[in-house]
Parts: sequence; C-alpha cells; structure tokens
Amino acid sequence: MTTTTSGIGTIHAVIIPSTDQDRSIEFYEALGFEKRVDLPFGGQYRWVEVYPPTGTTAIALAPPRPGDAAGVQTGISLTTDDIDVTHSHMKSLGVDVDPEVMHMGAPVPPMFWFRDPDNNTLLVVGPS
Repeated sequence: MTTTTSGIGTIHAVIIPSTDQDRSIEFYEALGFEKRVDLPFGGQYRWVEVYPPTGTTAIALAPPRPGDAAGVQTGISLTTDDIDVTHSHMKSLGVDVDPEVMHMGAPVPPMFWFRDPDNNTLLVVGPS
C-alpha cells in the first residue's frame, strides 16, 4: 500500500451523526448500502458502518457527541452510473431529495443532494 509521508494510506470511514442508529441502518440499507459492522463499544455505544455494495470506505453511523447535533452538511459525495434513475428511485422511496437533478454542463457532472432521517446532507454525482 502506498502511503503519505505521515503513513496514512486510505480513508477508512467518514462519520455522520445518527440519533437513532437502527432507523439510520434501515434507511441506508433501503438505498442499497450494506451493514458490515455493528459492534458495542465504550459501554453504552454501538459502532455501526454501512458501505455501498462495492465501496471500501464506510459511512459510520455514530451518536452525536455531547453538545453536537445531527443535521450536518457531511461533505460526502456518492457516485452513480445513472443520476436520473438514482434520483427517481430515491424519490419513490420517500427520501428527502432535491426536486430535480442539477445539470450545469461540462465539466460539472450532474448532481443532487439528499437528506437522511437525521437531516444530514449528502451529494450524489453522476457521470459527466
């Protein structure tokens, strides 16, 4: 594995706050994600990771830290081979998606935002 000068080689997970991990797992599984990790830690907590089917970077669904809130702009960008089909499918599931796919023109790929049950915002990007 190639690493940076600091020894870092990959991004393992990005963490988003989840006030109800079971609800979040159900939501992401409905989108086709796979729950690969669900372990107790720190006494009263669970460490949960969901992955896109072919993904190697997890979205960790963790309780918000004391004083923090859910409902954040995550900065997470997901890819799809067919942006319009993905948008329509998510909309049919009742996911809070933007009303339309944004088509800004080259070189910007088509994209739309969606919100999970905790109002965390993620971006879906299609091919250019």
